[in-house]
Amino acid sequence: MSTLLILVGLFGFLGFGFLAIVSVIKKNGLTKKRFIKSGVLFVVMIVGFSMMDSGVVEETASKEAGAEEEEIEEEEEEPKEEQSKEEPKEDPKEKSEEEPIEKPKEEAKEVSKEEPKEETPQLTLSQENALQQANSYLAYTAFSKQGLIEQLEYEGFSNEDATFAVENIEVDWREQAVLSAQDYLAYTAFSEQGLIEQLEFEGFSNEDATYAVENMEVDWKEQAVLSGENYLDYSSFSRSGLIEQLEFEGFSNEQATYAVDQIGL
Repeated sequence: MSTLLILVGLFGFLGFGFLAIVSVIKKNGLTKKRFIKSGVLFVVMIVGFSMMDSGVVEETASKEAGAEEEEIEEEEEEPKEEQSKEEPKEDPKEKSEEEPIEKPKEEAKEVSKEEPKEETPQLTLSQENALQQANSYLAYTAFSKQGLIEQLEYEGFSNEDATFAVENIEVDWREQAVLSAQDYLAYTAFSEQGLIEQLEFEGFSNEDATYAVENMEVDWKEQAVLSGENYLDYSSFSRSGLIEQLEFEGFSNEQATYAVDQIGL
């Protein structure tokens, strides 16, 4: 519409303007009318231009508003995309590791799979008797492990029952070695080495025998004197002969010489 008015106004303005100029030249009475018409058409043209400008302004405004709306929508979409990018996808494997799934059924199975407590095996009458006899011997005197097994076998128990009894009683075999050594020293005199050998002969290990001898309060020089006197009770010895005999029994030369000096040879 605005374009049509502009064209009509333009051509009319030019046409009547031209005619008005011609009328001025020819000096006829149509000059004034033609100038008025050209002026009116000029106004029409101006109105058309103004309408076009307003349309362009409105169109530009609408375009600018649409562009602003699109920018707002894009700005709103951008943080959503950033959030979706920033939020890493959770690994299902990590979830399974961090949050273990409860399995009550498997727990129930595990409980049912628990091994039943081992019941104490029922002893035979022969094993019970061997245990009682072993405890009775230990209450009376000291024994080594091997010595107690042999004593039970001597009493008629089988090696299997005797071994079972000895292995199923609470005994400190080192303590038994100490008690046995004390019993020997109460009966007769011994050198340190002679007492270790005697305990080994009774079935104690070298370790237990050595432990027993080293953990007793014994004056070995006094034991040499007692041993020398015992030899002189049943036989005659020269000084050097008695020293040699005591050394043979395990006494040191110093201990043997001390004993002979104390006896008076």
